[in-house]
Amino acid sequence: MSKVFTVALVCATLGTLAPTVSQAGEQLDRIKQNDKIVCIVNPNSPGFSVPDSQGVFQGFNTDFCRMAAGVIFGDVNKVEIRGVGFSDSLKTMIAGDADMASRSITQTATRAAEPNLGFVVTTFYDGQGFMVPKSLNVNSARELAGATICAEDGTTTLQSLADYFGRLNVQYTVQNIADKSARLQAFFSGKCDALSTDLSALASDRQLAPNPDDYVILPEVISNEPLTLVARPDKELQEAIFWGVQAMLNAEELGITSQNIDQVMSQLDSAPPKVKRLLSQNEAAGDVAKKLGISPNWSYVVIKNLGNYGEVFERHLGKGSALAMDRATSPNRLAIDGGLLYAYPIR
Repeated sequence: MSKVFTVALVCATLGTLAPTVSQAGEQLDRIKQNDKIVCIVNPNSPGFSVPDSQGVFQGFNTDFCRMAAGVIFGDVNKVEIRGVGFSDSLKTMIAGDADMASRSITQTATRAAEPNLGFVVTTFYDGQGFMVPKSLNVNSARELAGATICAEDGTTTLQSLADYFGRLNVQYTVQNIADKSARLQAFFSGKCDALSTDLSALASDRQLAPNPDDYVILPEVISNEPLTLVARPDKELQEAIFWGVQAMLNAEELGITSQNIDQVMSQLDSAPPKVKRLLSQNEAAGDVAKKLGISPNWSYVVIKNLGNYGEVFERHLGKGSALAMDRATSPNRLAIDGGLLYAYPIR
């Protein structure tokens, strides 16, 4: 075999084996050209995403949309937040009609394998459960034999129900209703004995009842639901979103809040190394900004305008909110406090 032929064969083989790599940063560049990031959320989920009196979406999930804008532009308002139902949300992302989604989407193997979706970072660890009327006098999901359960068509909820009741050898009936308003109407009007979805969604949906105190969430958690931010596949965009969340977690670990960050910045020269790396443009945060092409003061903008992760949680979901979630007993607390939220090092 001649040397020329050997070289040609090796090159051809390497060309066959090498994966096709799309140019990184195209989606982030497009976002910059549009001067805004388009983010989809649940259209009506109290505590997570709901329009205020001015029609502006507010809530835990919407703050992560604004976080992304703050990281990219240095302006948390350069975002267009659209309410999209779950059955259309992944289709919207795959079609390229939105840049990211922050609407309680569970990361699963089959979804993550979709080439047009980029699962970035989990912002809320959840699990599927059940809500029932108090008048039903049911204290456990094990007592739901023969019950009719309202669930959202096209979601993993149906599979989790089948797995759970299959293990118990319990018969049940499902009302598959894709439209949220129709589904809640069916449940609140008594057409279903129980409503099943993520526990966070149940807490939110309970606030939409004519009288929330008439309903109770049962103790069983029948699945793991890591609710994750989704982006269009693009390394720079995904890294920008990921490290924006990490800045919020690191800030909480370091005791930096929206209220004291300006004081911290005024004493940055004498601050501990971790604080400098998080906030100084001459440290790791500045290096990240240059490499990703994002706002040079991205971490400051996010913390100043939205707060650390704990502030965002307490503002929308915590004990002082309508949902009254106790973070101290939730997996959504910092890993140093026994939770699942692990702050990646910014260095």
